[in-house]
Amino acid sequence: MKPNPGGNEQLTALAGVLLVVFLAVEGATLLNLRSLLTVHAFVGMFLLPIVALKMASTGWRMTRYYLGSEEYVRRGPPALPSRVVVAPVVVASTIVLFGTGVYLLAVHETHGTAVGLHKAGFVVWLASTSIHVLTRLARMSGALRARYPGLGLRLGLVAATLVAGTAVAVATLPGADHLQDQVSAQVGFDQS
Repeated sequence: MKPNPGGNEQLTALAGVLLVVFLAVEGATLLNLRSLLTVHAFVGMFLLPIVALKMASTGWRMTRYYLGSEEYVRRGPPALPSRVVVAPVVVASTIVLFGTGVYLLAVHETHGTAVGLHKAGFVVWLASTSIHVLTRLARMSGALRARYPGLGLRLGLVAATLVAGTAVAVATLPGADHLQDQVSAQVGFDQS
């Protein structure tokens, strides 16, 4: 199979668009997290496969570039600040943010060190991801409009990712509901 850096860039852009849309929904839950915790956890779990797809596609590009694949080397590396500062912080904070989110859901925790780490991870993630998105918008737009071979395969992969996200979110919904019950009980609601 011939390397297709344009197709990879397009897949990364497709995943990026999905992330922007669903992260906006996730961010909206922060306006009233106490009553929207179930939605927050549901959307967070839904995002896991999309985040994995985005990390895999960018990791693929990075690997192909550093292994010297001619097609990827010809496209060149991302700008140095993005490559050595922003990207590592985005990846690390994404792992912390989503990792602590999964942990909190798994252990039904609504306060403590892991919650503090989740919040701190969010602050770092928001700042670094905002820089990342703003510096990539023009290229992302171009990648989405371009015609590269294999579009059907990429769209199928994105669709499979959305199905996987739905499955993960639905499977973890009882845990999300349990967290919501805990938060409601802490403030005097839902005491049974």
